[in-house]
Amino acid sequence: MHMADALVAPAVAATMYVASGVTTGISVKTLKKDENTAKLPTMAVASALVFAGQMINYTIPGTGSSGHLCGGMLLSALLGPQAGFLSMVVILAIQSLFFADGGLLALGANCWNMAFYGCFVGYYLIWRPIMQGKLFSGLGTKAAGRIRIILAAVLGCVLTLQLGAFSVVLETSVSGITELPFAAFVGIMQPIHLAIGLVEGLITSAVLLFVYETRPELLMDVNTDQEKVRNKCSLKTTLVILAVVVAVVGGGLSLVASSNPDGLEWSMFGNGEAGYSENMGLDEENYGVSSSAADVAGSIQEKTAVLPDYAFSESDSAVGTSVSGLVGSAVVAGAAALICLAGGFFRRKKNTAKA
Repeated sequence: MHMADALVAPAVAATMYVASGVTTGISVKTLKKDENTAKLPTMAVASALVFAGQMINYTIPGTGSSGHLCGGMLLSALLGPQAGFLSMVVILAIQSLFFADGGLLALGANCWNMAFYGCFVGYYLIWRPIMQGKLFSGLGTKAAGRIRIILAAVLGCVLTLQLGAFSVVLETSVSGITELPFAAFVGIMQPIHLAIGLVEGLITSAVLLFVYETRPELLMDVNTDQEKVRNKCSLKTTLVILAVVVAVVGGGLSLVASSNPDGLEWSMFGNGEAGYSENMGLDEENYGVSSSAADVAGSIQEKTAVLPDYAFSESDSAVGTSVSGLVGSAVVAGAAALICLAGGFFRRKKNTAKA
Protein backbone atom coordinates (compact mmCIF):
# COMPACT_ATOMS: atom_id res chain seq x y z
CA MET A 1 0.00 0.00 0.00
CA HIS A 2 3.03 2.26 -0.34
CA MET A 3 1.85 5.31 -2.27
CA ALA A 4 4.02 6.88 -4.95
CA ASP A 5 4.49 10.64 -5.13
CA ALA A 6 2.31 10.82 -8.24
CA LEU A 7 -0.72 9.86 -6.14
CA VAL A 8 -0.71 12.92 -3.88
CA ALA A 9 -0.84 16.62 -4.64
CA PRO A 10 1.66 18.74 -2.64
CA ALA A 11 -1.08 20.23 -0.44
CA VAL A 12 -2.40 16.77 0.44
CA ALA A 13 1.13 15.50 1.05
CA ALA A 14 1.85 18.45 3.38
CA THR A 15 -1.38 17.85 5.31
CA MET A 16 -0.54 14.19 5.83
CA TYR A 17 3.00 15.08 6.88
CA VAL A 18 1.53 17.35 9.56
CA ALA A 19 -0.91 14.66 10.75
CA SER A 20 1.79 11.99 10.93
CA GLY A 21 4.31 14.44 12.40
CA VAL A 22 1.98 15.44 15.24
CA THR A 23 1.28 11.78 15.98
CA THR A 24 5.03 11.09 15.97
CA GLY A 25 5.65 13.94 18.41
CA ILE A 26 2.97 12.70 20.80
CA SER A 27 4.35 9.17 20.57
CA VAL A 28 7.90 10.35 21.34
CA LYS A 29 6.64 12.29 24.34
CA THR A 30 4.79 9.22 25.60
CA LEU A 31 7.82 7.00 25.04
CA LYS A 32 9.94 9.31 27.19
CA LYS A 33 7.64 8.52 30.12
CA ASP A 34 7.83 4.77 29.59
CA GLU A 35 9.83 3.05 32.32
CA ASN A 36 9.95 -0.34 30.57
CA THR A 37 13.62 -0.59 29.61
CA ALA A 38 13.13 -4.16 28.34
CA LYS A 39 11.26 -2.69 25.40
CA LEU A 40 14.49 -1.70 23.61
CA PRO A 41 15.58 -5.15 22.30
CA THR A 42 11.96 -6.12 21.64
CA MET A 43 11.41 -2.91 19.66
CA ALA A 44 14.53 -3.53 17.59
CA VAL A 45 13.74 -7.16 16.74
CA ALA A 46 10.02 -6.58 16.15
CA SER A 47 10.73 -3.66 13.81
CA ALA A 48 13.21 -5.75 11.84
CA LEU A 49 10.65 -8.57 11.66
CA VAL A 50 8.04 -6.25 10.13
CA PHE A 51 10.56 -4.85 7.63
CA ALA A 52 11.52 -8.35 6.53
CA GLY A 53 7.87 -9.42 6.48
CA GLN A 54 6.96 -6.56 4.17
CA MET A 55 9.40 -7.95 1.59
CA ILE A 56 7.31 -11.11 1.25
CA ASN A 57 4.43 -10.56 -1.13
CA TYR A 58 1.93 -13.41 -0.91
CA THR A 59 -0.36 -14.23 -3.83
CA ILE A 60 -4.09 -13.62 -3.49
CA PRO A 61 -5.46 -16.61 -5.44
CA GLY A 62 -7.60 -15.97 -8.50
CA THR A 63 -6.93 -12.22 -8.62
CA GLY A 64 -3.51 -11.67 -10.13
CA SER A 65 -2.69 -9.54 -7.10
CA SER A 66 -0.56 -9.98 -4.00
CA GLY A 67 -0.29 -8.51 -0.54
CA HIS A 68 2.31 -8.13 2.14
CA LEU A 69 2.44 -7.67 5.87
CA CYS A 70 1.62 -4.15 7.00
CA GLY A 71 2.69 -4.71 10.60
CA GLY A 72 0.92 -2.05 12.64
CA MET A 73 -1.20 -4.53 14.60
CA LEU A 74 1.78 -6.78 15.26
CA LEU A 75 3.93 -3.94 16.58
CA SER A 76 1.20 -2.38 18.73
CA ALA A 77 0.44 -5.78 20.31
CA LEU A 78 4.11 -6.19 21.22
CA LEU A 79 5.15 -2.62 21.98
CA GLY A 80 2.02 -0.57 22.54
CA PRO A 81 0.55 1.93 20.08
CA GLN A 82 3.08 4.75 20.56
CA ALA A 83 6.25 2.67 20.29
CA GLY A 84 4.63 0.63 17.53
CA PHE A 85 3.84 3.78 15.55
CA LEU A 86 7.39 5.08 15.91
CA SER A 87 8.73 1.74 14.74
CA MET A 88 6.49 1.87 11.68
CA VAL A 89 7.66 5.43 10.90
CA VAL A 90 11.27 4.20 11.03
CA ILE A 91 10.46 1.28 8.71
CA LEU A 92 8.60 3.41 6.17
CA ALA A 93 11.23 6.18 6.20
CA ILE A 94 14.07 3.71 5.61
CA GLN A 95 12.11 1.97 2.85
CA SER A 96 11.52 5.30 1.14
CA LEU A 97 15.00 6.74 1.51
CA PHE A 98 17.24 3.71 1.03
CA PHE A 99 15.09 1.41 -1.13
CA ALA A 100 12.85 3.87 -3.05
CA ASP A 101 9.81 1.92 -1.80
CA GLY A 102 7.06 4.50 -1.49
CA GLY A 103 7.41 8.14 -2.45
CA LEU A 104 9.28 10.58 -0.25
CA LEU A 105 6.62 13.24 -0.84
CA ALA A 106 3.98 10.63 0.05
CA LEU A 107 5.79 9.46 3.21
CA GLY A 108 3.44 11.34 5.54
CA ALA A 109 0.45 9.73 3.85
CA ASN A 110 2.06 6.29 3.97
CA CYS A 111 2.76 6.67 7.68
CA TRP A 112 -0.85 7.59 8.28
CA ASN A 113 -2.35 4.88 6.08
CA MET A 114 -0.07 2.04 7.14
CA ALA A 115 0.91 2.95 10.70
CA PHE A 116 -1.71 5.13 12.37
CA TYR A 117 -4.68 2.84 11.85
CA GLY A 118 -2.87 -0.36 12.75
CA CYS A 119 -1.12 1.04 15.79
CA PHE A 120 -3.82 3.27 17.30
CA VAL A 121 -7.22 2.28 15.90
CA GLY A 122 -6.34 -1.40 15.87
CA TYR A 123 -4.95 -1.31 19.39
CA TYR A 124 -7.54 0.81 21.19
CA LEU A 125 -10.61 -0.38 19.28
CA ILE A 126 -9.76 -4.06 18.78
CA TRP A 127 -6.72 -5.43 20.63
CA ARG A 128 -7.13 -3.95 24.10
CA PRO A 129 -10.91 -4.54 24.46
CA ILE A 130 -10.64 -8.15 23.32
CA MET A 131 -7.54 -8.98 25.37
CA GLN A 132 -8.93 -7.36 28.52
CA GLY A 133 -12.38 -8.86 28.02
CA LYS A 134 -13.83 -12.17 29.17
CA LEU A 135 -14.56 -13.72 25.77
CA PHE A 136 -14.18 -17.52 25.68
CA SER A 137 -13.27 -17.61 29.41
CA GLY A 138 -15.26 -20.83 29.76
CA LEU A 139 -12.73 -22.66 27.61
CA GLY A 140 -9.92 -22.30 30.14
CA THR A 141 -7.38 -19.54 30.52
CA LYS A 142 -4.80 -20.74 27.99
CA ALA A 143 -7.30 -21.68 25.29
CA ALA A 144 -9.23 -18.46 25.81
CA GLY A 145 -6.02 -16.45 25.54
CA ARG A 146 -5.09 -18.12 22.25
CA ILE A 147 -8.52 -17.56 20.71
CA ARG A 148 -8.61 -13.92 21.83
CA ILE A 149 -5.21 -13.32 20.21
CA ILE A 150 -6.34 -14.84 16.91
CA LEU A 151 -9.63 -12.93 16.95
CA ALA A 152 -7.98 -9.60 17.82
CA ALA A 153 -5.24 -10.03 15.23
CA VAL A 154 -7.55 -11.00 12.37
CA LEU A 155 -10.24 -8.40 13.13
CA GLY A 156 -7.62 -5.73 13.73
CA CYS A 157 -5.73 -6.39 10.49
CA VAL A 158 -8.92 -6.53 8.42
CA LEU A 159 -10.33 -3.31 9.89
CA THR A 160 -7.14 -1.29 9.74
CA LEU A 161 -6.27 -2.33 6.17
CA GLN A 162 -9.79 -1.34 5.12
CA LEU A 163 -9.27 2.06 6.73
CA GLY A 164 -5.84 2.43 5.15
CA ALA A 165 -7.12 1.48 1.69
CA PHE A 166 -10.02 3.91 2.00
CA SER A 167 -7.61 6.66 3.03
CA VAL A 168 -5.59 6.05 -0.13
CA VAL A 169 -8.76 6.54 -2.17
CA LEU A 170 -9.62 9.75 -0.28
CA GLU A 171 -6.11 11.15 -0.70
CA THR A 172 -6.05 10.50 -4.43
CA SER A 173 -9.54 11.95 -4.80
CA VAL A 174 -8.68 15.14 -2.90
CA SER A 175 -5.49 15.36 -4.96
CA GLY A 176 -7.65 15.66 -8.04
CA ILE A 177 -6.51 12.52 -9.81
CA THR A 178 -9.45 12.18 -12.18
CA GLU A 179 -8.10 8.92 -13.64
CA LEU A 180 -9.08 7.32 -10.32
CA PRO A 181 -12.80 8.11 -9.90
CA PHE A 182 -13.80 7.72 -6.27
CA ALA A 183 -16.58 5.12 -6.52
CA ALA A 184 -14.77 2.86 -8.97
CA PHE A 185 -11.51 3.04 -7.04
CA VAL A 186 -13.25 2.20 -3.76
CA GLY A 187 -15.00 -0.72 -5.43
CA ILE A 188 -11.65 -2.24 -6.39
CA MET A 189 -9.45 -1.25 -3.42
CA GLN A 190 -11.65 -2.40 -0.55
CA PRO A 191 -12.29 -6.03 -1.59
CA ILE A 192 -8.68 -6.80 -2.47
CA HIS A 193 -7.47 -5.32 0.81
CA LEU A 194 -10.08 -7.37 2.66
CA ALA A 195 -8.40 -10.50 1.33
CA ILE A 196 -4.93 -9.10 2.08
CA GLY A 197 -6.03 -8.20 5.62
CA LEU A 198 -7.33 -11.70 6.30
CA VAL A 199 -3.98 -13.23 5.34
CA GLU A 200 -2.07 -10.64 7.36
CA GLY A 201 -4.30 -11.40 10.33
CA LEU A 202 -3.34 -15.07 10.20
CA ILE A 203 0.37 -14.25 9.90
CA THR A 204 0.13 -11.79 12.79
CA SER A 205 -1.73 -14.39 14.85
CA ALA A 206 1.02 -16.95 14.31
CA VAL A 207 3.75 -14.58 15.50
CA LEU A 208 1.76 -13.41 18.52
CA LEU A 209 0.82 -16.97 19.47
CA PHE A 210 4.51 -17.88 19.44
CA VAL A 211 5.23 -15.00 21.80
CA TYR A 212 2.24 -15.97 23.97
CA GLU A 213 3.58 -19.50 24.33
CA THR A 214 7.19 -18.52 24.98
CA ARG A 215 7.28 -15.09 26.61
CA PRO A 216 3.68 -13.93 27.24
CA GLU A 217 4.63 -10.85 29.25
CA LEU A 218 5.89 -9.30 26.01
CA LEU A 219 2.29 -8.99 24.80
CA MET A 220 0.35 -5.88 25.73
CA ASP A 221 -2.72 -6.33 27.98
CA VAL A 222 -2.05 -9.96 28.80
CA ASN A 223 -2.40 -10.53 32.55
CA THR A 224 0.08 -13.36 33.07
CA ASP A 225 -0.99 -13.89 36.70
CA GLN A 226 -4.68 -14.02 35.96
CA GLU A 227 -4.30 -16.20 32.89
CA LYS A 228 -1.75 -18.44 34.61
CA VAL A 229 0.67 -18.37 31.72
CA ARG A 230 4.37 -18.73 32.34
CA ASN A 231 7.53 -17.99 30.39
CA LYS A 232 8.80 -21.06 28.57
CA CYS A 233 11.88 -19.31 27.18
CA SER A 234 14.15 -16.58 28.40
CA LEU A 235 13.75 -13.15 26.84
CA LYS A 236 17.10 -13.60 25.11
CA THR A 237 16.11 -16.94 23.62
CA THR A 238 12.77 -15.63 22.39
CA LEU A 239 14.35 -12.62 20.73
CA VAL A 240 17.13 -14.74 19.20
CA ILE A 241 14.51 -17.03 17.64
CA LEU A 242 12.68 -14.02 16.21
CA ALA A 243 15.98 -12.59 14.95
CA VAL A 244 16.70 -15.87 13.16
CA VAL A 245 13.24 -15.64 11.57
CA VAL A 246 14.11 -12.11 10.41
CA ALA A 247 17.30 -13.37 8.75
CA VAL A 248 15.53 -16.32 7.09
CA VAL A 249 12.64 -14.18 5.84
CA GLY A 250 14.65 -11.15 4.76
CA GLY A 251 17.64 -13.02 3.37
CA GLY A 252 15.98 -16.13 1.99
CA LEU A 253 12.20 -16.18 1.65
CA SER A 254 12.25 -12.73 0.05
CA LEU A 255 13.69 -14.47 -3.03
CA VAL A 256 10.45 -16.39 -3.58
CA ALA A 257 8.01 -13.53 -2.96
CA SER A 258 5.12 -13.22 -5.39
CA SER A 259 5.84 -11.11 -8.46
CA ASN A 260 2.19 -10.09 -8.77
CA PRO A 261 1.45 -6.39 -8.17
CA ASP A 262 0.34 -5.50 -4.65
CA GLY A 263 -3.21 -4.41 -3.87
CA LEU A 264 -2.71 -0.73 -4.71
CA GLU A 265 -0.74 -1.33 -7.92
CA TRP A 266 -3.19 -4.04 -8.99
CA SER A 267 -6.13 -1.72 -8.41
CA MET A 268 -4.59 0.99 -10.60
CA PHE A 269 -2.87 -1.01 -13.33
CA GLY A 270 -4.37 -4.48 -13.17
CA ASN A 271 -2.43 -7.53 -14.29
CA GLY A 272 -3.51 -8.01 -17.88
CA GLU A 273 -0.18 -9.56 -18.90
CA ALA A 274 -0.97 -12.55 -16.70
CA GLY A 275 -4.52 -12.80 -18.02
CA TYR A 276 -6.26 -10.97 -15.21
CA SER A 277 -8.36 -7.82 -15.06
CA GLU A 278 -7.04 -4.44 -16.18
CA ASN A 279 -8.97 -2.76 -13.33
CA MET A 280 -8.48 1.03 -13.59
CA GLY A 281 -6.16 0.48 -16.56
CA LEU A 282 -3.78 3.37 -15.84
CA ASP A 283 -0.58 3.81 -17.81
CA GLU A 284 2.25 2.92 -15.41
CA GLU A 285 4.55 5.43 -17.07
CA ASN A 286 2.11 8.34 -17.05
CA TYR A 287 -0.47 8.69 -14.31
CA GLY A 288 -1.42 10.86 -11.37
CA VAL A 289 -0.19 14.39 -10.71
CA SER A 290 3.18 15.97 -11.37
CA SER A 291 4.66 18.82 -9.35
CA SER A 292 7.96 20.48 -8.59
CA ALA A 293 7.73 19.11 -5.04
CA ALA A 294 7.47 15.57 -6.39
CA ASP A 295 10.42 16.22 -8.71
CA VAL A 296 12.55 17.42 -5.79
CA ALA A 297 11.50 14.43 -3.67
CA GLY A 298 12.32 12.09 -6.54
CA SER A 299 15.76 13.60 -7.05
CA ILE A 300 16.51 13.16 -3.35
CA GLN A 301 15.45 9.52 -3.49
CA GLU A 302 17.72 8.90 -6.46
CA LYS A 303 20.67 10.01 -4.33
CA THR A 304 19.72 8.21 -1.10
CA ALA A 305 18.40 4.91 -2.52
CA VAL A 306 21.46 2.66 -2.31
CA LEU A 307 19.40 -0.45 -3.11
CA PRO A 308 16.47 0.77 -5.23
CA ASP A 309 13.59 -1.72 -5.41
CA TYR A 310 15.56 -3.96 -3.02
CA ALA A 311 18.21 -4.79 -5.60
CA PHE A 312 21.64 -3.74 -6.76
CA SER A 313 21.51 -0.86 -9.24
CA GLU A 314 21.41 -2.06 -12.85
CA SER A 315 21.53 -5.70 -11.77
CA ASP A 316 18.94 -8.48 -11.62
CA SER A 317 21.04 -10.62 -9.28
CA ALA A 318 19.05 -12.33 -6.54
CA VAL A 319 21.89 -11.52 -4.16
CA GLY A 320 20.72 -7.92 -4.18
CA THR A 321 17.36 -8.95 -2.74
CA SER A 322 18.97 -10.99 0.03
CA VAL A 323 21.40 -8.21 0.86
CA SER A 324 18.52 -5.72 0.92
CA GLY A 325 16.57 -7.91 3.33
CA LEU A 326 19.47 -8.44 5.70
CA VAL A 327 20.91 -4.92 5.58
CA GLY A 328 17.50 -3.26 5.72
CA SER A 329 16.45 -5.34 8.72
CA ALA A 330 19.67 -4.48 10.53
CA VAL A 331 19.32 -0.76 9.79
CA VAL A 332 15.70 -0.75 10.94
CA ALA A 333 16.59 -2.60 14.14
CA GLY A 334 19.39 -0.16 14.89
CA ALA A 335 17.26 2.91 14.20
CA ALA A 336 14.41 1.60 16.35
CA ALA A 337 16.81 0.87 19.20
CA LEU A 338 18.28 4.38 18.94
CA ILE A 339 14.81 5.90 19.28
CA CYS A 340 14.15 3.80 22.36
CA LEU A 341 17.56 4.72 23.78
CA ALA A 342 16.94 8.40 23.10
CA GLY A 343 13.66 8.18 24.97
CA GLY A 344 15.44 6.60 27.92
CA PHE A 345 18.21 9.21 27.83
CA PHE A 346 15.81 12.14 27.92
CA ARG A 347 13.73 10.44 30.60
CA ARG A 348 16.79 9.94 32.82
CA LYS A 349 17.91 13.51 32.15
CA LYS A 350 14.49 14.80 33.19
CA ASN A 351 14.46 12.66 36.33
CA THR A 352 17.97 13.83 37.23
CA ALA A 353 16.91 17.45 36.82
CA LYS A 354 13.93 16.90 39.13
CA ALA A 355 16.17 15.29 41.75
